[in-house]
Formats: sequence, C-alpha cells, structure tokens
Amino acid sequence: MDFGISGRHAIVAASSAGLGFACAQSLAQEGVHVTLNGRDADRLAAAADSLRASTSVVVTTVVGDIGLDTTRAALLAACPQPDIVITNNGGPPPGRFSDWGRDEWIAAVDNNMLAPLLLIRDVLDGMVERQFGRIVNITSAMVKTPLSPMGLSSAARTGLMSVVKGISRDVASSNVTINNILPERINTGRQLGMAKLAAQFKNITIEEAYEEMAQTIAAKRLGRPEEVGDTCAFLCSAQAGFISGQSIQLDGGSYHGLF
Repeated sequence: MDFGISGRHAIVAASSAGLGFACAQSLAQEGVHVTLNGRDADRLAAAADSLRASTSVVVTTVVGDIGLDTTRAALLAACPQPDIVITNNGGPPPGRFSDWGRDEWIAAVDNNMLAPLLLIRDVLDGMVERQFGRIVNITSAMVKTPLSPMGLSSAARTGLMSVVKGISRDVASSNVTINNILPERINTGRQLGMAKLAAQFKNITIEEAYEEMAQTIAAKRLGRPEEVGDTCAFLCSAQAGFISGQSIQLDGGSYHGLF
C-alpha cells in the first residue's frame, strides 16, 4: 500500500534510537524527509547515516533535549513547515511513590507532558492552514494500566493524552489528526535495562529475565520496534485521515479491558 506521504516532511523527537528511530525509519521508507533529534550527537549522527544509506530521503539532525525551548526552536528552524510530528521522550525511571518529591513530579510533567504539548502548539496552526497534518504521540501502556512504580510516567502522559484528545476535535475538519501510540514490552534498549535489573534482583540470567517478560504477554514474545514504527507510519498516512483522537495499544494483546 502506498501511504500517500512521499515527499512530506516530518519532525521526529528523541529519534536517535529506540521507538523514535523506528518511527523515523518507517516514515523514511515511505519517502518522508525526516528531521531527527537526540541528546547524544554521535548516536544521532549514526542514526542519520543509517537512514541515508537505506533510503533516498533528506535527513537532517538537531542535537538537544526536546524538553528545552532552544531544542524545539532548532527543530522548527530545521523543518519550518512539518507535515508530520512525532512526539517522544525518554520516560521517568520507575520508583516508589514515597520517594518522589516536587522536583521529580515537575520534571516528569516538563519532559513527558509539556514538552510535547509545546511542540504541538508551535506546529498546529500551520498544519491547519495547509490542510494536512499528522501528529502521533508515543506514550505508554501505563496510562491505561497504571502500576505504582511507573507513577511519574503514567501521570504526565495521561495529562498529555487528555489535552490532545480535546484538541483533536478542533482540527479534524482541517485534515489534521492527533493520535497516540501506547507501547508495552517492545524489545528496545529500555527493555534490556529492565531485563538486567530483573536478572540482578532475582539472580537469574538476562535470557531468563527476557523469557519471564515474554510470559507476561499474551503473544508470548516482545514487540519489535519496527511494528511500532509501521503503525506510526500508517497513522501518518493519507488513508488514516478519519482516525483521530485515538490511543492505539501495541502490547501483544495483553490489555484486559474493552476500552
């Protein structure tokens, strides 16, 4: 299927690795010119080189933390009229409610709620004027199945999703869509870190830790980053113009609820 977005321009936040890179890669394979972002200059350059080697699109890079005003301004300078924006950022670390003070809560809200909302604010009017826009927020399955150790993440990301749900209704008539991807147990570096922690805590091998993870998933395997990337690319397609305000779970069928 031709997604009808070849030649479009995309900003993909936090895209030097992991799910952000997977989304950028899937978009680039559809012919979308991409502006990548990350805090590690070397890793970002390697990600850009990989896309240039495997696709024919224009790839630009902006080094910096997406939570900073200067980084978001630099992204818009590099891609002043984006057709597609993918918001993404590293989540707060797991912890205990009793250990979190005001600083931890504010940092979570700044990085995982306000940063994406401010980027969306800066691109939305232009998308409406041009009568095309696709915004996808990479959040977390924890917003629908919260666990106490992930409270910082679920709180901030639930706030983000609540705001964009309302905004999505305002711009749908202008062919601008806003959707969310809720990944869980995708085989990225973050899951490797979780496996290492589990292995250390339980005195088991990393392979055994991965197998324990897999057994908690209905599909009995971890998700692949490209599955997230391809879902993101479809939500950005011309064919997905009637899908907006939705939160798509990518969790191997593990969610128990209906909604």
